[in-house]
Amino acid sequence: TLIMASQKIQKINGAEPDEFETLVATELYNLEQSAKEIQPALSKLWITAAKEVDVSNSKKAIIISVPFKLLAQFHKIQPKIIRELEKKFPGKHVMIIANRTILGKSFGRKTGSKGPRPRSRTLTKVQDSILEDLVFPTEIVGKRTRCKVDGTKTLKVLLDPKDSVNLEHKLDTFSSVTPASEPSA
Repeated sequence: TLIMASQKIQKINGAEPDEFETLVATELYNLEQSAKEIQPALSKLWITAAKEVDVSNSKKAIIISVPFKLLAQFHKIQPKIIRELEKKFPGKHVMIIANRTILGKSFGRKTGSKGPRPRSRTLTKVQDSILEDLVFPTEIVGKRTRCKVDGTKTLKVLLDPKDSVNLEHKLDTFSSVTPASEPSA
């Protein structure tokens, strides 16, 4: 099964996956074999990376990176995947984000490309999209940037109140994974 599980992770530039990424890929493969209702959708999907992030002294979070082109297909079955993976990794929150490309301000001048830099490739848009990926399936209903006297900025993210029951336990995870934000349900 390790050979079949290795097909569930395809690293960028053909790099070798580390031990934790192989473990997550193995669990995804086992999930594909055991959960018949999501097997057709999950059989065509793979991940590009997985990493474990410290949330607090006792909690950890798992961030799974997927190719941008597969994100919409992951979103269709994401609640089931996350529920099952959180059972396999007890005490850890699982989040899925897409790999996105940020192009610098001098993109059009430097590369001689046709046309300006696409808005979807700017730093701000990529950061906003990653934030939306982290809180999926909940929607972001508002954002407030608080500038303090010492020059620090805090982004307060307002999430959809109808999902507050499901998200209450994940709020510290969201704020520690995205250090510039402070989510509130």
